[in-house]
Amino acid sequence: MPALARGRQLLRRWWRRTLRRLRRARRATTQAVTPLGRFVAAVALAGLTAGIASGWIEGWFVAVLGALLLLLGLPFLAGARSYRAGLELSRANAVVGGNVEVGVIVENTSARPQLPSVAELPVGDALREVTVPLLGPRQTVELAVGVPALQRGVVAVGPLTVARRDPLGLLRRDLTWPDRHLLHVHPRTAMLPPGSAGLVRDLEGQSSRRLTDSDLSFHAVRDYVPGDAVRHIHWRSTAKTGSLMVRQFEESQTARVAVLFDARREEYGSDEEFELGVSVAASISVQAAREGRERFVASAWAPGRVRPSIDGLEELPSRSPHELLDAWAELDPAVEGLPIDALARNLADSGRALSIVALVTGSLPEAVRLRRAALAFPSDVHVLGIRCEVLAEPRIAWTSPVTLATVGELGDLPRLMTRRIR
Repeated sequence: MPALARGRQLLRRWWRRTLRRLRRARRATTQAVTPLGRFVAAVALAGLTAGIASGWIEGWFVAVLGALLLLLGLPFLAGARSYRAGLELSRANAVVGGNVEVGVIVENTSARPQLPSVAELPVGDALREVTVPLLGPRQTVELAVGVPALQRGVVAVGPLTVARRDPLGLLRRDLTWPDRHLLHVHPRTAMLPPGSAGLVRDLEGQSSRRLTDSDLSFHAVRDYVPGDAVRHIHWRSTAKTGSLMVRQFEESQTARVAVLFDARREEYGSDEEFELGVSVAASISVQAAREGRERFVASAWAPGRVRPSIDGLEELPSRSPHELLDAWAELDPAVEGLPIDALARNLADSGRALSIVALVTGSLPEAVRLRRAALAFPSDVHVLGIRCEVLAEPRIAWTSPVTLATVGELGDLPRLMTRRIR
């Protein structure tokens, strides 16, 4: 009895192994036969049926021809798994209109030559085909594929698939490697003049209208109150008035810049105008990052994306210019974003200490909306409203409480910013 039970157990294990092998063979056969190959197999089967049932010589001829075509394609699939492949990007980012080269490295790991094959490389929504030549034993080849950066965004490159197929396209054998890269296509940006990212300058420039008890820019003297530092007592004024007087200063600081981008597509006249707005906002924010200024870069928030830090706003990471440009590349239009005046009001209510706010929007919002948005900020915060309108005449107008600028193309921005900071 124990021997009989053991025999049954061995038989069940053999049967399970056999079923797994049959399933793998069926899956491999199904994947190896192309739609054209299935059509040829169906025609050959129909000819075989007709030849057996009716004795038609033509049916036998069709069946034999179809079988020969399928059998002749089998040698072309041999050795497909002797490849090792990988991808190398010349760089991980590009500017709109540029080009990035992707290196496709294919190695023959076997001791036998490998027939030519086709490497398929997905690039975004497109599929690029690269011909892999005949490879000798242990031979490696590197093939260059140019990826044009046609529009701003994130382009997925890979995974790479090496396909072996017969000349007639009846059989095919694929081998896919999981190597995948993301290419960030940055928006075009303009180089702005130094200091244009902040109206309030550093120590060698202008001071703010905020008063403080300790700084470098002297403002006036006032009466002493308990808790004031003794070193700030103005002894000459104290001697004249007979009571303790202390110095008061104007706060000198690095500009605290906020760039608020209107990401609602309905505020722009066209997709080209939306991209112009992205380029303008990116140029100002990148200049602030290069100058090391304190900055807050945000856009309208779209549900389903990163959780907003302020109601209706999504903050873009801006620790470095490179990180900031990657964030601008990933930005999409906000489907249910708040209007620009509501975003400005939420930013003002956040309590951030700001010295200048740049509001970037399209050509459709009226100037009165930007003035209404500027009223939400304190009087010591300078608000710059930029309306992007493709091919419009560049102009700038100083109207309280906002400075309104119109940009027709990206090249207008440096000139307008130079006029603003004079």
